[in-house]
Amino acid sequence: MKIRILIADDHAVLREGMRNLLEREKDFEVVGEAGDGEEAVRLGSELEPDLVIMDIVMPKLSGIEATKLIKQASPSTAVLVLTAYNDIRYIIGLLEAGACGYLLKSARSNEIVGAIRAVRSGESVLDPAVTHKLLQRVVGLVKEPGEVQTSGQLTPREIEILRLAAKGMSNKDIADELFLSLRTVKAHLTNIFNKIGVGSRTEAIIKGLREGYITLDDYPRGEGD
Repeated sequence: MKIRILIADDHAVLREGMRNLLEREKDFEVVGEAGDGEEAVRLGSELEPDLVIMDIVMPKLSGIEATKLIKQASPSTAVLVLTAYNDIRYIIGLLEAGACGYLLKSARSNEIVGAIRAVRSGESVLDPAVTHKLLQRVVGLVKEPGEVQTSGQLTPREIEILRLAAKGMSNKDIADELFLSLRTVKAHLTNIFNKIGVGSRTEAIIKGLREGYITLDDYPRGEGD
């Protein structure tokens, strides 16, 4: 199945260039374009794309506010932010809004294509140190182990895979560790995403921490932590 993508950017030239880039890939389908934040929210709700490429500075609604609203309406939609900023505090704010990762506007075309495929495969598109700092920010909202909800609860195998994903292991590493096929690992990750209502590995790790499926100790510490 093709990856259905919505492009949200207030510059028509950038949207056109991004569409041309993505439509060269046989497994991508651009289902819409938005020129401002409000339109991005409306189309995100109507089209329920697999992934939104989201600019930050847009008229009517910022990319951060638009991301929050899109995730509320369609939790399974992943939002990949396109930004000119690389400040860690700024990036953490984007991730807290529900974005699964970010791309700098200086990124090469193959990096953009690779990031989209990685998100949909359940791989991480973030530096581990960035994710760890984000997890430290949400640790105060973590439930105690006994507070995990039973509704839609993950199976022991799914929790095991989520914990290995939190350790920074790739899908292939997880498959090798558990003696599973790569296809099976991807299927488990898809089930995890659907059960807890997220669209990416980053979101799954954050929600897994909040819901008590994993702990901060499951995630490797960055340098200086």
